[in-house]
Amino acid sequence: MALPGGRHLDSITLPGQRLHLMQVDSVQRWMEDLKLMTECECMCVLQAKPISLEEDAQGDLILAGGTGPGEPLQLLLKRGWVISTELRRIGQKLAQDRWARVHSMSVRLTCHARSMVSEYSAVSRNSSKEMGQIEKLLMEKCSELSAVTERCLQVENEHVLKSMKACVSETLSMLGQHFGQLLELALTREVQTESCSVTGLECSGRILAYCSLRLFGSSNSPVLASQALVRKIDASDNIYTTESTTGNLFSLTQEGAPLCRIIAKEGGVVALFKVCRQDTFRCLYPQALRTLASICCVEEGVHQLEKVDGVLCLADILTDDSHSEATRAEAAAVVAQVTSPHLPVTQHLSSFMESMEEIVTALVKLCQEASSGEVFLLASAALANITFFDTMACEMLLQLNAIRVLLEACSDKQRVDTPYTRDQIVTILANMSVLEQCASDIIQENGVQLIMGMLSEKPRSGTPAEVAACERVQQKAAVTLARLSRDPDVAREAVRLSCMSRLIELCRSPSERNSSDAVLVACLAALRRLAGVCPEGLQDSDFQQLVQPRLVDSFLLCSNMEESFV
Repeated sequence: MALPGGRHLDSITLPGQRLHLMQVDSVQRWMEDLKLMTECECMCVLQAKPISLEEDAQGDLILAGGTGPGEPLQLLLKRGWVISTELRRIGQKLAQDRWARVHSMSVRLTCHARSMVSEYSAVSRNSSKEMGQIEKLLMEKCSELSAVTERCLQVENEHVLKSMKACVSETLSMLGQHFGQLLELALTREVQTESCSVTGLECSGRILAYCSLRLFGSSNSPVLASQALVRKIDASDNIYTTESTTGNLFSLTQEGAPLCRIIAKEGGVVALFKVCRQDTFRCLYPQALRTLASICCVEEGVHQLEKVDGVLCLADILTDDSHSEATRAEAAAVVAQVTSPHLPVTQHLSSFMESMEEIVTALVKLCQEASSGEVFLLASAALANITFFDTMACEMLLQLNAIRVLLEACSDKQRVDTPYTRDQIVTILANMSVLEQCASDIIQENGVQLIMGMLSEKPRSGTPAEVAACERVQQKAAVTLARLSRDPDVAREAVRLSCMSRLIELCRSPSERNSSDAVLVACLAALRRLAGVCPEGLQDSDFQQLVQPRLVDSFLLCSNMEESFV
């Protein structure tokens, strides 16, 4: 049985002491652990583990540096990591029927477990009868595992070994469960200790998340860690404590969606909006809002935001010019998150409709006054998502002269300097282009020329994310052009600016569109719309291959241009 887990704790750095991973051989490993074990345990390790190097022993992990007294959290992290790694590796060797390694690693596991129990008892004041019972069960299973694996070394009959393998697997599984229960109980007690520091809470939360979600599949410990942080935020009236705890809660949200769901269910959204409604915590608004945006990446977070009238709070922050630009930008980020078209629950945000006009107006103003590309990106992303949210938003944007604001920003490199930002702008234009009166504003602001430029969007770094963003810009630019070309004036302006030539190039040259089928379809649709108004702009071969056939036939022709048949 191979337990999941592995080296997921590599990114965790504990304050005050850094734990280093090293590649060492067997003797070095034993010498590092020597100071943490009794003489009896050292003899067991020395006798059971061969000193000669093995291929798989070369990659053994140890944590260099001892844990000082009074640091139970770091001690638990160290031993918990080592034991979970040993459990996983024993499972791997068991699957490979490498009985000698299984037995030697089982003995070593027993030593680590006994060391963890004794060391923690020495430095912790949180021992209990329940913990003592689990410790006893853990050590009994460790002894049982060592004994049964030793018997397996004496067996040569394959059928007998097969039956004993099932027994070892079951014992290993039970040992893992007892270890998980012990670690969970110990860490939970540390989290709930009155003297536990805020940094310790963050560390505990990460350990709990690792051990429970990745190693044992339990979610109780992250619940308790999240509860502790949320309670600390909710009860604190000290600005420094609230700042530290909010920062630690944000760190937990970065561990993934499962923890975000737990934090939302345990009242994290409620506590953070409580912070955002107190003037004494004004300087903490950006941090609290950034944490809220992370939590609201899951439906549970959006549900909680709706229950506490979070949209109204966001509207108040966005429309209050006394708030800093950074605060309003983070509020825009929360709006962008809760209106994301990828979250089906956003379509049921009834409270958003009541405040939509105020929010849209404030976001357009924030785009116009943005002092940096990041602020503009957050505000424009929120507007882009809102245009998907409700078509009435497009009419509001039209009345607010948003087209002029967005197109003027495109010439300002300080605000619009990445394909990600242009992706938001062209999304807004594409959604607004369904309105008939949008065409005249586009022409008036030289928008067709801007769209033409977006058809030539190229990545600078070549990273997958940037390449994908460029593809989206090209696709949406073609969609916008196709929609706007219903107006003959727009179509003629597009032809005058040689948009047809660029569309043909994108259709015929896969490298120009990064071989994107989505860009190809959009370009074919735009080209056919322009050809319907100005057919004289096409050569006969282009018309016969790209316009006259069915769309699917033209698509197949262009998508196969890369292929070579011999």
